[in-house]
Amino acid sequence: MLQSIESPKGLTGNQLKVIAMLSMTLDHLICVIFPNYPMDWWILILHTLGRLAAPIFWFMAAEGYAHTHSLKKYLMRLFVFSIIGHFAYNFAFGIPFVPFKTSCFNQTSVIWVLFLGVGALAVNDSEKLKQWQKTILIFVLAALAFPGDWSSPALLVILSFGENRGYFKKQMIGMIFWISFYSIVFIIFINPVYGLMQMGVALTIPLLKSYNGSRGTFKGMRYFFYWYYPAHLIVCGIIRILLHGSTGVMIGG
Repeated sequence: MLQSIESPKGLTGNQLKVIAMLSMTLDHLICVIFPNYPMDWWILILHTLGRLAAPIFWFMAAEGYAHTHSLKKYLMRLFVFSIIGHFAYNFAFGIPFVPFKTSCFNQTSVIWVLFLGVGALAVNDSEKLKQWQKTILIFVLAALAFPGDWSSPALLVILSFGENRGYFKKQMIGMIFWISFYSIVFIIFINPVYGLMQMGVALTIPLLKSYNGSRGTFKGMRYFFYWYYPAHLIVCGIIRILLHGSTGVMIGG
């Protein structure tokens, strides 16, 4: 008699990505429908739920780096979609396509930061580079990540996830540590309430803890995400124009 093979308990990488995409879409829709950081309690709750997305993307980027069969192809894919994502992201929120015209914040999408974060992991693991060279290169990559969504701290979170892979507590401490700096900058330069809200990334910890290490049965999920990301942003941009015209709806616009 054949015995059934039980699936690993917990959430697969694909399931985590679906949660992240739903969270991200909710957050972005609220941004374009109710712009410029409104203080209504229910909008704040919805934005807080939107904090679930980024940590999952950072975590899965580090996992993707650990499992990829071709780092070169992985980096190239991230780079290509960071270019596509740039125009979609900036269109969605009314941010000029040419960086730094209006601000040094939120000048391009999170995929740019994912690309640089995976590059930082490769630098950190290189056997050809000396430690001082690694430090300089990672500093440069972090500086390049500064104008992206979630900025330089996101790159350092990806690096922490990769360095401490297999040590979940250290990974989460690293995330909270680095995002606290992002939160402080947000509090000082943008909005105190929304700055504190960035620490809502902690809500993702139980989800990440339940990750069972498997990708899931749908092998096309990574390509689905790459195309879903610009597609949902284009829809957000159309909604923004219909509701508010050409006005930017968040910092950077």
